[in-house]
Amino acid sequence: MRLENKIAIITGAARGIGKGAAEIFCKEGATVIIWDLLDAGEETAQELRNQGFSCEFMKISTTDAPGIETAAREVKEKYGRIDILVNNAGITRDKTLLKMSHLEWQQVIDVNLTGVFNCTKAIAPYMVEQQYGRIICTSSIVGVHGNFGQTNYVAAKAGVIGMVRTWAKELAKHGITSNAVAPGFIRTDMTDAIPEEVRQASINAIPAKRMGEPKDIAYAYLYLASDEASYVNGQVIGVNGGQAS
Repeated sequence: MRLENKIAIITGAARGIGKGAAEIFCKEGATVIIWDLLDAGEETAQELRNQGFSCEFMKISTTDAPGIETAAREVKEKYGRIDILVNNAGITRDKTLLKMSHLEWQQVIDVNLTGVFNCTKAIAPYMVEQQYGRIICTSSIVGVHGNFGQTNYVAAKAGVIGMVRTWAKELAKHGITSNAVAPGFIRTDMTDAIPEEVRQASINAIPAKRMGEPKDIAYAYLYLASDEASYVNGQVIGVNGGQAS
């Protein structure tokens, strides 16, 4: 198993892509700690425990920096190490620039950008101490190419790429890699809420002619979390069915 005996924290893993990652990481031998604000995180953790896997849920917001520091310390004290951090949590508040409020801007920046900083800032010292770590952040195809009506989301996801590339330079000497995955159009609760005609138009623009599934992103996370990716650092891996080719 590729993640045998690894301790992995996955944010936003109550559902969607994060849940898919939690399932695959558990099957590959990791102990998974779900950090999420949604109570559904406990349901996901219980589902995995019922299958014989090691998984627990900690209810917390990535915007709560002191709380994140406490949670990271508790994980370290319980398990002795933290090997993998997947910064997967994210939200959307889509509006065009002229209609977007300052609150809608700030909410997305707080979760999708500052939340990634908060979690990595809290966990990186433990990885430095053990001279090993895998930091994996969720960016987006729109963080590379932009998108109509998503100034806040695009700014945050582009910022994630910048942070990942900076951490790759700062932390590599400590045996820590830092990479991003940039999903394309993936089937989640978020995309299920999109009007059908808009969703179909998006699918038509994808060379693969289908939406991605959460597992498509989760397997990219798995590769970056594994020892096979020990020399992959500071990269952005697009998983988009050819949409951005």
